[in-house]
Amino acid sequence: MNNLKFPPLFTDNFVVFGILMVLLALVFYTSTSLHPFWKKFHVVFPSLLMCYLLPSILSSLNIISPEWNAIDDMGNFIMDANMKPVTIKLSIYQVASRLLLPAALILLTLSVDMKALFGLGSKALVMFLTGTVGVILGGPIAILIMSFLAPDVVGGAGPDAVWRGLATIAGSWIGGGANQTAMLEIYKYNQANYGAMVLVDIVVANIWMAILLFGIGKKESIDRWLQADTTAIENLKNKVSSYTESVSRIPSLKDYMIILGITFGAVGLSHYGALFIPDLMGTWIPSVNDKTSMMSTFGDSFFWLVTLATFIGVGLSFTPIKAYEGMGASKIGSILIYILVASIGMKMDLKSVVSNPGLIAVGLIWMFVHVVLMFIVAKIIKAPFFFLAVGSKANIGGAASAPIVASAFHTSLASVGVLLAIFGYIIGTYGAILSAILMEIVAPK
Repeated sequence: MNNLKFPPLFTDNFVVFGILMVLLALVFYTSTSLHPFWKKFHVVFPSLLMCYLLPSILSSLNIISPEWNAIDDMGNFIMDANMKPVTIKLSIYQVASRLLLPAALILLTLSVDMKALFGLGSKALVMFLTGTVGVILGGPIAILIMSFLAPDVVGGAGPDAVWRGLATIAGSWIGGGANQTAMLEIYKYNQANYGAMVLVDIVVANIWMAILLFGIGKKESIDRWLQADTTAIENLKNKVSSYTESVSRIPSLKDYMIILGITFGAVGLSHYGALFIPDLMGTWIPSVNDKTSMMSTFGDSFFWLVTLATFIGVGLSFTPIKAYEGMGASKIGSILIYILVASIGMKMDLKSVVSNPGLIAVGLIWMFVHVVLMFIVAKIIKAPFFFLAVGSKANIGGAASAPIVASAFHTSLASVGVLLAIFGYIIGTYGAILSAILMEIVAPK
């Protein structure tokens, strides 16, 4: 995160959004260019990766930033009641994740063929669970390695014990924000040090995201190395493409208005459900309101927002509304996904990688264990790179990232990512507690 004393050059939401849209337009313009330089450039740096990296570069240069510390006219930090610097945040990511993401999920699942989706087999679930195991084991292995190299980095006692803070990362990397908060409540980590854990979470997860987006551009080569059978995936892509062609026609203004009306009406319905379902669940199951409970995920409004939007999109795929896929529904959904990618990329400050090298090293070792285990299992069961990438991001990134990675392979596959991510929310706290127990055992005393 950008915590520089001085605010970035551009701090207005609308100006920054305009910059992000110009970047996206430039990426797509150059990616379709016939100029030899751009053709070679995008072979190495796929367009989706550039949509992610360019905002992160601007954030690192302090041209734009998702947040920064407030200062007064004298150049001093403005402090809150607890004598902590007041942080000013742009709302672009909030809008993208709470408005555009559910809209994209609805549009991208509109044409899904559920029979073909379930025909993908068990490898998707196996790779997802492998990713979960990788996170559970990666934490204690990272602590064990760092305890020999730099024991002070992973030491501490009581509320300051580093393993307690790393437990919050385990919650985030298996599930999401709600699971992360649950782990913070359960293990009572010193919140004065919590920002460093959030930094590790964001930096390491975003580095892996960038690597995955790069790998998607090489997916055919990776699949050949894995000796993967991609028949089921190709069949699903072909069925959706064939259906799109069969209902395809030039859309009119009326068609676009109907698509947007259906989509954002469904988004509104999802938000409405996300407002009252957590309270309803808390009334039926009191433990939902307890942040230390394993049931706390069901009290998280974002969990219900994503779940409801996905269910509505899948439900619409069984109705005549599915025909709007032929008028560009998934293309609109893809546009919204790319905007979300840019807003996530803006959160990545490349300079922060060196701001806390010890803890960043712990996170990188942790992620390395996760990735190596994913590749080993994928090689053994000959799982396609698609299952590896989506299974990983359904853990590390959740519903905000998994559909992005899945739709980068094909728009029809976005639903695979979000369904696995929802499963991650459900098991996130359980897996994180197991990882925390193991980390406590190996942590330096």
